[in-house]
This record gives sequence, structure tokens and C-alpha cells, in this order.
Amino acid sequence: MRVAIAGAGAVGRSIAAELVANEHQVMLIERLEGQYEPHTVEQAEWVLADACELSSLEDAGLQLCDVVIAATGDDKVNLVVSLLAKTVFAVRRVVARVNDPANEWLFTEAWGVDVAVSTPRMLAAMVEEAVTVGDLVQLLTLRQGQANLVELTLPEDTPLAGRPVRDIKLPRDSALVVILRGGRVIVPQPDDPLEPGDELLFVASADVEDEIRRALGY
Repeated sequence: MRVAIAGAGAVGRSIAAELVANEHQVMLIERLEGQYEPHTVEQAEWVLADACELSSLEDAGLQLCDVVIAATGDDKVNLVVSLLAKTVFAVRRVVARVNDPANEWLFTEAWGVDVAVSTPRMLAAMVEEAVTVGDLVQLLTLRQGQANLVELTLPEDTPLAGRPVRDIKLPRDSALVVILRGGRVIVPQPDDPLEPGDELLFVASADVEDEIRRALGY
């Protein structure tokens, strides 16, 4: 997979290093000479250019990329890059970094964004997930709010202890996708018994989350 990353700051370089390690072709686009450091991710292709300029993106071959990640520290830049990638270069998948949560409402398909990643929101969700037992915690919003990844950790006194997964009568537009148990990742099967301390991860539309709580006895 060929991936272009706009912004070669700490975030952009970290993403590039991970993708390169997973054997993807990565191009980093950076406009500031002070952050143009090819030696930090040597396996990536580096381009010194302004990712908001159409000619620069054409020269870089953005139309050949499968994914574009707008990872700069400026939300305005990330929106412009996303819009150009989607509408001009027809990039199949566009991921954009949201720096200020107040701007999150802008990062939609109207601006060419397929997935918006808000670091402050994700960090808050991780903290909440770490300390919350017995209630749903929203970890990630998918498809511009059409669905969420939510988590619930079963408490010690859960009425579901020992009962099989098939006993959970989930509402429509929801699915139990994985159970985390200790160091194990379990793809749930109907006969798998539930245990206190299990972390249940669901994908669900936002309007059925209360029904999921009731299905789990909360």
C-alpha cells in the first residue's frame, strides 16, 4: 500500500516509521526545512514541499497513493490537504489529524475526510477506559459518527459470569467484535463463556448504546 503523510513532525514521523515497519510504501511531505530530516525515517520517500499547493502534490504523485494522512499540527492545513486528496486526486482513503477538539465537527466527508483522529479525545477515552468498570466507554468514532467502537469491562459481580456469549441479546446495528481477557484476544463464539474482568468491544451505532447497556444488565 502506498501512503502519503503530510507533515513530518513527531506525529508524522512516528506514523511513517510504523507503516514502513509493516512494509508499506511511505512518502512524507514537509514544507519546513527544519523538519525535513530524511535520516529519521530512511526507508520513506521525503518531499520538501507545501502539501496545500496543488502543483506540489501533482509533482509528488499523490494520485498514485492509496491513503493520504493529513498529520500536521494545523487543522486548517489538514482540512485543505484532505479536500485536495479526495476531490482532485481521488485518493481512496483520507485520514486527518484533529488538533483542536473544537474543530472536530469540520472533519467530515464534505472536506474529504474519511477518518478523523482527535488525539485529545482518544487520550481522554483511554483514561476513561482504564478506570471505568461496568459502563460503556466510547473509544473511537467511525465513519463520521455513523458508528462507534465502545468498550465495557465486566465487573466482579456481573450477572453474565459463566453465561455464553449467545445469551447477550444485542440490538440491531451492533456487534460484539472481540473479548480481551488477560493477555488474550478472543474472537467471540456463541458458546464462549463470559468472565468477570472481560473487556468487551462492540461496534455499534450511537443510538443503540443504551440498548447494549440493558442487554448487559446495566
